[in-house]
Amino acid sequence: MATTKYWKVWLTPNLLTKDIDNDYIAEVSTSKQTLRNEDIAQRIVDEGSEIKYDTLLSIINQHDRIIREAVCDGYSVLTGVAQFSPRVTGNWLGKSANFDPSTNKLTLDMVLSKEMRDALATVGVEVLGVKEGGGAGIGLVTNTLDGNTDGYITPGEDILIEGTKIKIAGDEEMCGVFFVLRGAETETVRKVDRRLTQNNPSSIIARVPADLEPGEYILRIVTQFSNSAVLLKEPRTLEYEQPLFVS
Repeated sequence: MATTKYWKVWLTPNLLTKDIDNDYIAEVSTSKQTLRNEDIAQRIVDEGSEIKYDTLLSIINQHDRIIREAVCDGYSVLTGVAQFSPRVTGNWLGKSANFDPSTNKLTLDMVLSKEMRDALATVGVEVLGVKEGGGAGIGLVTNTLDGNTDGYITPGEDILIEGTKIKIAGDEEMCGVFFVLRGAETETVRKVDRRLTQNNPSSIIARVPADLEPGEYILRIVTQFSNSAVLLKEPRTLEYEQPLFVS
């Protein structure tokens, strides 16, 4: 099948192989706007559908709701994009153990459908080069509760942020770790007010606010850190290119 689409990627240092200087990973450039159900409905209309936009949007939202309800009922659901299967994480001590919210979490396994795999087979990759930016940047975010790096974070639990020159230093009011809610009419920003468990140039451990509402977030770091003893005159803002999700 001929390649018809391209993902543009930047090369960034592989933080998991710190002893190898010439090891990189590909970071997909995600500067495009995140598509939502409203955008999908509009695309269907633009393709010539005779169904009105409002009706389409209602059907799409209903489709999502039915999937959520089915999964919550314990079903595995297969769509044209992915298969969603319920899973419970954490250890269970003893045969009579009960669910413990402090150690066990409800989540989903998501596996690409055949249609999605076939679609990806048509996608090529264009390497844009090594990502610039003075060497400062966020490379990887890990949910320390389950060790996953899929973007899902847990309120009240820690995340491990790995990168380069990310240490929080400087003006205490302006600098810090922030969660920016995507899709809000006005920018909704939540700063981590708990003391950072770890605050190093290459790694930060920060506690996700326990009452962070469900949604899609941008992780933002603002810092005046530099490799010298002199702080930057102006704070530097770094944002993780992958969205973070609270469900």
